[in-house]
Amino acid sequence: MKLSTRSRYGTRMMLDLAEHYNEGPIQIGDIARRQDISAKYLEQLIIPLKKADFISSVRGPKGGHMLARQPKEITIGQIVHVLEGGIELSLCVVDAKLCERSKECLIRDTWSEATKAMHDKLNATSLAKVIRVQKRC
Repeated sequence: MKLSTRSRYGTRMMLDLAEHYNEGPIQIGDIARRQDISAKYLEQLIIPLKKADFISSVRGPKGGHMLARQPKEITIGQIVHVLEGGIELSLCVVDAKLCERSKECLIRDTWSEATKAMHDKLNATSLAKVIRVQKRC
């Protein structure tokens, strides 16, 4: 299992907005340059993040995008959930009916525990925490 480009780039964009949280609206072109990601791709990622109330936008010549909440209130898990629709190590973890071997499967509980640990870690890690840890390095 690996995260899609949507989640990786979306998280980088959100971290960029978090780093510039108190600077007002940030133009997508500035984020694209700093993160070396296509502005068109970032524009696609903004849509679901705006719907989830993680990003707000301002129109006009001094417009742009900014976090709709404080960086400490947005977790990496929330971002990944919005952009991926959820992440699981195996589909049988979500729905046992998807695999006819679920009842006798020896490894299903391990996949389930590992998925829970991944979710717990991502949901416990805010944008602010990532920035704080990186500044110490």
